[in-house]
Amino acid sequence: MRRVVVTGMGAVTPLGNTAEEFKKNVLAGKNGIAPIKRFDASQTGITVAAEVKDFDPTLYMEKKEAKRMDMFSVYGIAAATQAMEDSGLKIDEIDADRLGVIVSSGIGGMETIQNQVIRMHDKGPKRVAPFFVPMAIGNMAAGNISIKVGAKGICSSIVTACASATNAIGEAFRNIKHGYSDAILAGGAEATVCEIGISGFASLTALTPATDPNRASIPFDKDRSGFVMGEGSAVIVLEELEHALKRGAKIYGEIVGYGTNGDSYHITSPNPDGSGAGKCMKLAMDEAGITPSQVSYINAHGTSTPANDSGETTAIKYALGEEAKNVPVSSTKSMVGHLLGAAGAVEAIACLAALEADFIPPTIGLENPGVGCDLDYVPQVGRKQEVEYTLSNSLGFGGHNAVICMKKWRGE
Repeated sequence: MRRVVVTGMGAVTPLGNTAEEFKKNVLAGKNGIAPIKRFDASQTGITVAAEVKDFDPTLYMEKKEAKRMDMFSVYGIAAATQAMEDSGLKIDEIDADRLGVIVSSGIGGMETIQNQVIRMHDKGPKRVAPFFVPMAIGNMAAGNISIKVGAKGICSSIVTACASATNAIGEAFRNIKHGYSDAILAGGAEATVCEIGISGFASLTALTPATDPNRASIPFDKDRSGFVMGEGSAVIVLEELEHALKRGAKIYGEIVGYGTNGDSYHITSPNPDGSGAGKCMKLAMDEAGITPSQVSYINAHGTSTPANDSGETTAIKYALGEEAKNVPVSSTKSMVGHLLGAAGAVEAIACLAALEADFIPPTIGLENPGVGCDLDYVPQVGRKQEVEYTLSNSLGFGGHNAVICMKKWRGE
């Protein structure tokens, strides 16, 4: 089977609008959560979110073009453009039919849907914007990216809620591994910090009502009370190893395993016995050909909800057995909130940063672990440590589980 490496990355996140800025800040334990500025959220009962800051779409497209897209597509194009440039791939120097795009969104153009429904209600159906549908549908980050970079291979978007981006990366890995593509831009994009996004998740009691940004997203803590909404995009370039070596590409790491399955349990809660996510981690390790003792770091889904964090802890124990207590686990959602369908892509870059720097990012808000949360969660401050293999977990509503395993690149 062909080997698959990462040769480029791009990001627009609450911790920076490039991959390098994000990596630096996530390892340093910076907090990207702050009071909501996008709109007046006072009636929702929610006061904080992890918003993208100081982002300029015109760095990546004309202003007119940006107005014809929802922000999730704009973020996706920005991250993909960065990733393509970082990789050094030139569309006129490669086979465009073997360059693909698999970029997911859990929800798509939520703000566009919100605004156009209000417009239809207030002004009538004839006043709905002509670009409403292509702005709203969730596949359009992938479609717009394909058009932007000239990729003519597979163009897909996988919708598995909060597992979407990890599934996108995993399926891209398999597509290249089995010979269908030479390179694929893979990741996720989401823009749900809007009235209906915040109100909807708040009504589900999924969001934290905490007002202190430093005590809002606190995965594994006894006082955790829900997740913090995040937004943005991350895209990585996956490339077949020989294809990358022939052109002298910089290699950030290697994708070596992927697992995906379903809990078959509940629409929003994980199976409390940990079997679904646990088996998913085992699938990723099995494909990578490693044992639990070889796992250096787990980037947990770690949403800061009561059900997820204890359930995921149980799942890690299910997958790793006695080794679970020896493996550092952290949730970078403590810094960037939950980017829903883009979360797994941002967290994949966090894992690549850990592999590059031999440094574990922290769970910054964790002060007192809750009941059932008894692993090494790297609280508050990151840790210098050799990192050889990482697992990145993503668990979505509907019982969707996805895990990718990455390995340090040592030039062989």
